[in-house]
Amino acid sequence: MTDTHESPPGSSLPEIISKPAHRALAGAGIVNLEQLTTITEAELLKLHGMGPKGIRILRQALADKGLDFAK
Repeated sequence: MTDTHESPPGSSLPEIISKPAHRALAGAGIVNLEQLTTITEAELLKLHGMGPKGIRILRQALADKGLDFAK
């Protein structure tokens, strides 16, 4: 059984984040990396299903595009 989840159509989120992390982001209305620039890491960690590993993956994905979480 795999712990990854396919991103919804139109999503630019990394597919390697866990299913709970994908559900947490979808529940918050976040479907692309650019939306993450308006939220802090601390705010993301408050979402049920989002953990440190998901934050690391998202941080790297943002950095790869020259982006970062809100400060």
